[in-house]
Amino acid sequence: MIEQIKSKLQTSIDLKTSLLSNKEILNTIEKITTEIVTCYKHDGKVLWCGNGGSAADSQHLAAELSGRYYYDRPPLFSEALHVNTSYITAVANDYSYDEIYARLVRAMGRKGDVLIGLSTSGNSANVIKALNIANEIGMVTVGFTGETGGKMKDACKYLVNIPSKDTPRIQECHMLFGHTICELVETTLFPQS
Repeated sequence: MIEQIKSKLQTSIDLKTSLLSNKEILNTIEKITTEIVTCYKHDGKVLWCGNGGSAADSQHLAAELSGRYYYDRPPLFSEALHVNTSYITAVANDYSYDEIYARLVRAMGRKGDVLIGLSTSGNSANVIKALNIANEIGMVTVGFTGETGGKMKDACKYLVNIPSKDTPRIQECHMLFGHTICELVETTLFPQS
């Protein structure tokens, strides 16, 4: 069992090490951070969506911005779109599960806001539909996916496609980059003396 544990650690380390020299992804993270800072400077909001573990990651990262990351500072408008279970179950029942995020993006999204969709496959229909609506509105669209980008690659202004097909390792990198973005947004908007 110890060897299995060490193998998983090594796989995670190897993937993260490969990202250190992935200039395309590193530049994309920088651009996403700049877009989010600009959004907040114009009184905008950052919305998140995903399914399963990606929903949990979306909620976690939204809380880092709306609450705090490293230190006390004013809250930022950031919300995961799945947190209202009455809404989710009603819309899934009355329309379809593919509509759950798109309807909220129509209601909440404004030009210049940011929508970040997480999907390790890049093929989650409800996330893709939300990204397409966000593009119509004029929102900045971001996708966090696995290696191929799936169908999301054509629906996002910015794509962070982790070079792996291993779902847990992809999700770990999504959280690493999500945390990094939250920290950079916080220190840029609210620098400490």
